[in-house]
Parts: sequence; C-alpha cells; structure tokens
Amino acid sequence: MAEPINFQALLAAIPQTVIRVITKPAEFFREMPKTGGYFDPLVFVVVLGTVAGIIQTVVNTILYFSVMGVTAILGSLIFMPIMIALFSFVGAGILFLIWKLMGSQENYEVAYRGAAYLAALSPITTVIGLIPYLGTVISLVIMLYYLVIVSTEVHGIPSKKAWLVFGIIAAVICLFSLIATYSARKFSREMGIRSQQMEDASRSLQKQAELMQRQAEQAQRSQQAAQSANQQKQIQDMQKMIEDLQRQQKR
Repeated sequence: MAEPINFQALLAAIPQTVIRVITKPAEFFREMPKTGGYFDPLVFVVVLGTVAGIIQTVVNTILYFSVMGVTAILGSLIFMPIMIALFSFVGAGILFLIWKLMGSQENYEVAYRGAAYLAALSPITTVIGLIPYLGTVISLVIMLYYLVIVSTEVHGIPSKKAWLVFGIIAAVICLFSLIATYSARKFSREMGIRSQQMEDASRSLQKQAELMQRQAEQAQRSQQAAQSANQQKQIQDMQKMIEDLQRQQKR
C-alpha cells in the first residue's frame, strides 16, 4: 500500500531545495534521485513557477493595470498553476529530446525531474528579466550554466558538448528575445505617441466645439437683442400712432 503524501513536509522542504539548487547545483543534481515519480518535482515546479508568475503579475499590474483590468489579473492567477504544470511537461519533453540527441541514456522521468528543479531559478530570472535587454541576456546565461550542470551531472554528457549545444540554443533564443523586446518597446512608444496625438486632437476639437458654442450663444443673444430692439421700435411707433389719433379726435 502506498504511503500517504505529506504535503506539509513536501512544501516545507522547498526552500531548502531551492537554496541547494542555487548554491550547490553540481552536488544537488549529482545526488538527485532518478526515480520516485513525478509528483514531488511537479509540486516544486508549480510552487516556484507560481511565485515567479506572481512577481510578473504584480509588475504588469503596476504598469498596465488600466489595460489588463481586475478580471484579467485574477484570471491569470487562477489558471497560472495549471498552465505551469502543463508547460513543465512540454519543456521537459523538449529537453529530453535534446539530451537524447546529445547521447543521454536517461528516460523522460529523469529529464523531467532535472528540468523541474531548475524552476528554483525562475523567481530570480523573472526579477532580472525586468531589466530591459540586459536582463534577458543575464537570465539566459544563468539558465545556460545550470543546464550544462544538469547535462553533465545527471545525463553524463561531456561539458564541452553541453556548452556548445545549449550555448547555440541560448544565443538563438537571446537574439529572438532581444528582437521581440525591441519591437515591443518600439510599438509601445509608437502607441504612446499616437495616444498623445489623439489626446491633443481631442482637446483641440473640444476647444473648437466650445468656441463654436460660445459663438452660437453670442449670435443668439445678438439676434434676441435685435428682435427686442425691433419690437421696441414697433411698440413706440404704435404708441405714436395712438397719440396722433387721440390728438385728431380732440380737434
């Protein structure tokens, strides 16, 4: 009969595991159990991925709250663990294929466990990634270093081969990330300029509308004044005619 899962002990061990992965990666991955199922590493990657996701969500909320809205923010927090869990298997599958092509004899479970514990880096790389351009490069270099350690300590791949293969992959990802970041920032600047232009045009139209309204009110007052003067003159003429008739009657 399988032993019951102790969630409290599992969660309590996560901080210590994070410290070991970051400070003593070679030792950790060398001693990492290659069996034991997917549950423990899955919980680890979901917890650390969620922490990184919350950091990113907080930043996005501060920068783009008016665009995202409360519903989108809450939705991202609710679905975040599910998406992280799904992508952890996909990411491990990609790494498994790369390691296999490099000569690894390990199975998918080993690849998943190694990839999952690399999630210890995700909060750090998320914070570093907030630095424009340079943050992307630094994050990829950090991940490259730890991937080489996993490749050598877990999969027995020569260090030079690991540096070469993952170095090329990291360089390609870095190039596309920088291009995407530049394009996004350029688009954001252009949208800011267009938004300012539209705001200026809106103010100009509003001023013109106010001016036209004032002119219409002035014209209306002038017309009313002219009508009033004309009516006053007609009244005066009628009074004069009445006075003339009265004088003629007295004669």
